[in-house]
Amino acid sequence: MEDIKSGLIRLRLSGMAHQWQTLVELRRTDDLSLCDGMQLLLQAEADKRLESRNARLIKNAGFRYQSSFEEVNAAPARGIDKSLLDRLATGEYIKSGQAILITGATGCGKSHLATAFGHRACMQGYTVCYQNMQKLLTTLKMARLEGSIIKLFDRWAKTQLMIIDDFGLTTLQGQQQNDFLEIIEDRHARHATIITSQLPVSNWFEVIGDAIIADAVLDRVVHTAHRFELKGESLRKKKV
Repeated sequence: MEDIKSGLIRLRLSGMAHQWQTLVELRRTDDLSLCDGMQLLLQAEADKRLESRNARLIKNAGFRYQSSFEEVNAAPARGIDKSLLDRLATGEYIKSGQAILITGATGCGKSHLATAFGHRACMQGYTVCYQNMQKLLTTLKMARLEGSIIKLFDRWAKTQLMIIDDFGLTTLQGQQQNDFLEIIEDRHARHATIITSQLPVSNWFEVIGDAIIADAVLDRVVHTAHRFELKGESLRKKKV
């Protein structure tokens, strides 16, 4: 019995090894046919690998918050279209390379809704990258100084869902404008992007700063994006 478990571990079949140990402890190894036993072991291995994959994707995403679709308050008073939320939950927008824009006042749940989309995407097997806008700009600056900016752009361009949180807190300046356009251009119609902002979309033009670049960015993001304009008082106040 122990030889079988050891062999499964050597072959890196940890799910099977754990299930085999369970069968041994329950004294069921002699009760199951070879076919039924193999089905249990194979299912256990598949479940373990799926769990490991999802955990790896969630870790690599770098979420600032913990949130899932089951925790989303989709009350109409919050400005959330439940039917749109359910459609997007399928992940079809990721396959189509579409954008989601989430706007609303401070504390109304923008980041948590964006994270819920990101968490669902990880569970569906998509690669996700969460970036706070201010830290994103710092990361870009450091990568340019270190000479790794092209690799950074390539990595972000290949990510299937990118979440840019808290866009619009400061106006983009100089190279920041071109870098932001580069990110959006790389993802346009290829991979999905979620942007959250305290500012209404109508104010984004001023935040980007340069008129030509702003036109280019907004043309690629705004017109075909799914939108959520969250309402209501701060959720943070309710927790106090």
